[in-house]
Amino acid sequence: MASRISELVLGCRDPEVLARFWCEVLDFVVLDREEDGSLEIGPRAGFGGAQPTIILSRRDKPEPGKPRLHIDVNPTDRDQGAELERLLGLGAGRPDIGQSGDEPWHVLSDPEGNEFCLLKRRLDPL
Repeated sequence: MASRISELVLGCRDPEVLARFWCEVLDFVVLDREEDGSLEIGPRAGFGGAQPTIILSRRDKPEPGKPRLHIDVNPTDRDQGAELERLLGLGAGRPDIGQSGDEPWHVLSDPEGNEFCLLKRRLDPL
């Protein structure tokens, strides 16, 4: 098997405004609110279903040279460690973005340098 896209993460100045917009467009609901003002929106069934959720990540200023959108993936048929090794074997990189190493996810990059995160939670394959 492989991994599944579970979340799309969009950096934005006003998560509330974008949440209202995308919830109306996609018939999504707010699933979670973070202390920093970030929101997760998704289908009424919640996280882990057939559709990915969207995390609207609060950013006061766009980060120069960094795309405002990145993908989160979850393993489907193995634990996070085994999936990490598989992705690294496929050519994923490990960019240094200043993480402590205690995070429950791994920041990786595709062969062209686009960052994505490998999350810990295992999802059922579609």
